[in-house]
Amino acid sequence: MAETPAPVQRLADRVPDLVALQLLIAVARLGSLGRAAHELGITQPAASSRVRAMERQLGVALVDRSPRGSRLTETGALVTDWARRIVEAAEAFDAGAQALRVRRDQRLRVAASMTIAEYLLPGWLIALRHERPGTAVQLLAGNSQFVIERLLADEVELGFVEGLTIPSGLSGVVVARDRLVVTVAPTHPWARRRNPLAADELARTPLILREHGSGTRQVLDAALGGLADPLLELASTTAVKAAAVSGAGPCVLSELVVGEELAARRLVRITVEGVPLDRALRAVWRVGHRPVGPARDLLSLTRTG
Repeated sequence: MAETPAPVQRLADRVPDLVALQLLIAVARLGSLGRAAHELGITQPAASSRVRAMERQLGVALVDRSPRGSRLTETGALVTDWARRIVEAAEAFDAGAQALRVRRDQRLRVAASMTIAEYLLPGWLIALRHERPGTAVQLLAGNSQFVIERLLADEVELGFVEGLTIPSGLSGVVVARDRLVVTVAPTHPWARRRNPLAADELARTPLILREHGSGTRQVLDAALGGLADPLLELASTTAVKAAAVSGAGPCVLSELVVGEELAARRLVRITVEGVPLDRALRAVWRVGHRPVGPARDLLSLTRTG
């Protein structure tokens, strides 16, 4: 029967930590354990305890203590030379990590579905600009599927989508609520109807729709249990709205998108019964990559705005 191999001892169990090594270097330079402790912001008893722990860990004496001060043993001087190299490497590591954080904080890549990009993100980005004036923001706008693809390809740090659920491979949180509304031009026959529109009639009616992959279309399709072939299929909410205003036919868009047109009576809201048209707007990111830096701050602004 094969013997079970002994567990490998971790390097951290054999090598003193950075504070202990910094303490040893300070003792060598200052000739006093008390002054070394003061420089590192720890008490003298704590410093003595660290030195003793280091000596036990290495199995050698490092510091001779006397009423006149502390001095390194011959072995301690050798260990201190090695410690300087380790601390210098740690300082270089820290400087490099800081440079990475600075580079991260100088840019933010965001992808958002059209409705959020046009009607919500501008206000959030203005607020972010006040908090992080040195951060350059790159915004990519498309449908919800486009946003998902950019995130999964690691091309952006944060996305905003309008779909029904959080897609596989992503984590997310609801940042706003929205409602889809059916609208027509004032000249359309539906504008003169007195009774609410039934859900099945809406499902049978050819509509002006966004393309496949749009969160708006996905939510409407799920709510109605299917859609008729579109009257027109357009690639932006602006185009859909313009076609509806021109009298081409009915459309279903976010309240955020058609608010101005409804107020000006360029479009008329049609009440629909028997179908929920509320939806959640979500911030999303790759699983295991919780937003940090500017992305974290933008996410926070969406929750407080």
